[in-house]
Amino acid sequence: MAYETSQPERSAVDALPGLVALDFGTNWCGYCRAGEPHIAGALKDYPDARHIQVEDGPGRPLGRSYRIKLWPTVVVLKDGVEVARVTRPDSADEVREALAKAVNA
Repeated sequence: MAYETSQPERSAVDALPGLVALDFGTNWCGYCRAGEPHIAGALKDYPDARHIQVEDGPGRPLGRSYRIKLWPTVVVLKDGVEVARVTRPDSADEVREALAKAVNA
């Protein structure tokens, strides 16, 4: 899966029901490519979670609204509210823990 250059509006993201993994990064980022299997591996355990990959960078309003500084950063939302985030994950367990916080919130 690739980071999408088109971005949803923040209001649309805030209105999403259920569990959402909002994944900020770029397709050319080495850290993003290294984190991809960890993120994907964790999401396999949460089949109901929506995974949205958003290309981030200067002037990208969605990333700025979440104050994203490093890639990849996965913002975990439950019913549009941020519950947890993981930056540059180096294991699937790290991402699983963030997803579990949302499920248990």
